[in-house]
Amino acid sequence: MARADTGPDFIEALARGLDVIRVFQPGRPVMSLTEVATAAGLARPTARRILLTLQELGYARSEPRGYALTPRVLELGVSYVRSMGLWEVARPHMERLVEQTRESCSIAQLDGSDIVYVARVAVPKIVALSVQIGTRFPALQTSLGKVLLAALPPEEVDRVLAEPSRSGVEPRWRPGVTERDAALREVRAKGWALTDEELALGIRSVAAPLRDGLGNVIAAINVNAHAAETSVERLAEGHLPLLLKTAGAISADWAAYEGVPHATMTSWAPARRADLT
Repeated sequence: MARADTGPDFIEALARGLDVIRVFQPGRPVMSLTEVATAAGLARPTARRILLTLQELGYARSEPRGYALTPRVLELGVSYVRSMGLWEVARPHMERLVEQTRESCSIAQLDGSDIVYVARVAVPKIVALSVQIGTRFPALQTSLGKVLLAALPPEEVDRVLAEPSRSGVEPRWRPGVTERDAALREVRAKGWALTDEELALGIRSVAAPLRDGLGNVIAAINVNAHAAETSVERLAEGHLPLLLKTAGAISADWAAYEGVPHATMTSWAPARRADLT
């Protein structure tokens, strides 16, 4: 069935292919044809043709129990990060910050009502929620998301947060509009955001904006910690000054990067994976 509210140039077959890729979620690396068809809302023959096409392109493979995606799918997201050049600019600063704080550091951008992680330098920690490049969380309950939302005009915040989250995560903190707006006003006034177990138990983080040469917020960077190991006071008094210095340095380097002609960078390594938000 064709989708509603699509334009005349909408390619339904492409949309269905992306739907099939998206049904493979954490905890479901291998799915049967029936499971894929049901999750994507497709007829079995349609789902089968899409899976076979993905298999021929190298994005999926056949398993004894069904189908699985291949690491080549990461190329779709990596192309986005590569096109930004932000990882190359931010990486040495992030690594230095991790050495100083001994905590993980991430960069994220806003996508609807979610944040999406686009760069990460991590230390091994075990908590309830794992993070890798492409991970999504509800924006309002994360320090990264608060920074990004606070950079938007108030009317834009309403529009963005009206979109349903695609993260699959149920946050602990569910503020009303008045409480939400007060929290974002505080972030605008301070220039940074701190969250204390608002997304999930055990997760604390502090974030700051990354800006381009015109002062526009292009992303957010954070330091995150386990609540059992790092107090709010240590996060705010010890890690925050280092984070703000790092955010300023990345922003300055990014402004310089944008301001001069340069060839496309081909030397790139993906950000590290870890198990901490």
